[in-house]
Amino acid sequence: MRVLISDGISEDVSEAMSETVGQLEKELDNVTSMPEKVKDWVLDQIPGVVHGAMMIAAALILFFIGRKVIKWITKLVDKSLKKSKLEEGVIKFLHSCISIVLNIVLIVLLAGFLGLETTSLAALIGSAGLAIGLSLQGSLSNFAGGVLILIVKPFVIGDYIVSGAEEGTVIHIDIFYTRLLTVDNRLVVIPNGSLSNAVITNVTNETIRRVDFKVGIEYGEDIDKVKGILADIATANEKVLKDKPVDIYVDALDASSVNMGLRVWTSSADYWSVKWEILENIKKEFDKNNVSIPFNQLDVNIKQ
Repeated sequence: MRVLISDGISEDVSEAMSETVGQLEKELDNVTSMPEKVKDWVLDQIPGVVHGAMMIAAALILFFIGRKVIKWITKLVDKSLKKSKLEEGVIKFLHSCISIVLNIVLIVLLAGFLGLETTSLAALIGSAGLAIGLSLQGSLSNFAGGVLILIVKPFVIGDYIVSGAEEGTVIHIDIFYTRLLTVDNRLVVIPNGSLSNAVITNVTNETIRRVDFKVGIEYGEDIDKVKGILADIATANEKVLKDKPVDIYVDALDASSVNMGLRVWTSSADYWSVKWEILENIKKEFDKNNVSIPFNQLDVNIKQ
């Protein structure tokens, strides 16, 4: 049985309306309190944000200070290396290595300062270095060879060298390759890895060189006469060093000829011109003095 109130509304409807109004009041209270909650959250975050900003600012300051220190250290190392009279290529290489190592150390220190895990960072750098090293084995071999060449100095720019089938004047040495210019103006590029492991003949390392000649004469020729001709040829050449001995001798008794030897000394720069001039003069003087240069002979005996 329902009980009616004075305004004609039932008690059930009144209770439902009261509950609805109460919920609306709560929602309105939540909405009106939102700015306060946001404000409180922002205020709670401010100390952390300020601390983080200060840490980043301090890290940036330390980074710039560290960079200045690295530049100062590399300049100091450069001065010391230049006093040691190392090649410019070696100095640049060591400068780059020291700079890279110091910058990596600086980054790791800053990561630790900011609270990052430095162990993982170091492992990442090591793994990257290993992967790069495995993929660049040939280049690293050339790199190591270039360092050895620049430090040990088996040759320098301007030297004439012979290595295997290649020879020429060294025109450039860098960390990975050495460039030669041949006498017929060809550019030869040799990897430093193979060059550092090969036999190298530095032709122009010394300021003077000995020029050797071998010439054959017939067995019937007068050896003393031939020695006199060779001595006159050597003495007449202005590029032959007069303070060095001239050697004239019988080098071998071959099947078809008596082989005479002549040794003279000249400057390294005049080596080829002296060799060509004396060879030409030997032929001219032998012809003038009727000295025969024999051909190879073969005796054939026929038995009946």
